[in-house]
Amino acid sequence: MIIGIIAAMAEELELLLNDLTIEEKKDKANMTFHKGKLYGKDVVAVVCGIGKVNSAICTQILASEYKVDKIINVGVAGGIGKEIYPGDIVVAENLVQHDMDTTAFGDKVGQIPRLDTFDFKCDKEMVSIAKNACEKIAELNSFTGRIASGDQFIANIEKIHWLDQEFGAISCEMEGASIAQVCYLNAIPFVVIRSISDNANNGAHMDYEKFVPIAVKNSTRIIKQMLEMM
Repeated sequence: MIIGIIAAMAEELELLLNDLTIEEKKDKANMTFHKGKLYGKDVVAVVCGIGKVNSAICTQILASEYKVDKIINVGVAGGIGKEIYPGDIVVAENLVQHDMDTTAFGDKVGQIPRLDTFDFKCDKEMVSIAKNACEKIAELNSFTGRIASGDQFIANIEKIHWLDQEFGAISCEMEGASIAQVCYLNAIPFVVIRSISDNANNGAHMDYEKFVPIAVKNSTRIIKQMLEMM
């Protein structure tokens, strides 16, 4: 079994790469794919860059060239659910693309035209493993639900309320749903895990420079626990 691990930013993957025994390193599409052993498992770890196009290209390379069996996406996100605070973890159950809008043709906002699903569902077993991994870290609060993705940095409270009301999303970010779509099209089980940096819906915010090391540490601990259980 080969597991693909995707992060949008280099700092999100830094600690994992320190623990990875690299067997092969290749540059493709301006991304570096690190293949090797991580906590006893065969993995390919990569920084995809920010946004849906970057993350979709990255995921397809993992599918087509590395033949990965499962994909884990980790990173940072904004909170939407009012009970979610900086430092908390959101494990996606499903994801939607909030910036897809073909309502002029009678589709719902978020529906990708001519695709047979509205949302992209994470693998139930991987979600369960991710939740169990979070529960093993005593100081972590974790939540499961829908994540909404789009090529927009959401800083507007009205937009946050809209994502809540329109999609029932508990978190928003810029890559997860495109990774999910590529996994869906390639029939690859996947899960998306996000560390929450702020939440405009309840006014909670953490200084980004202080937050990033916490998020990276938590993500690394979660993935370590998950790989041991997979």
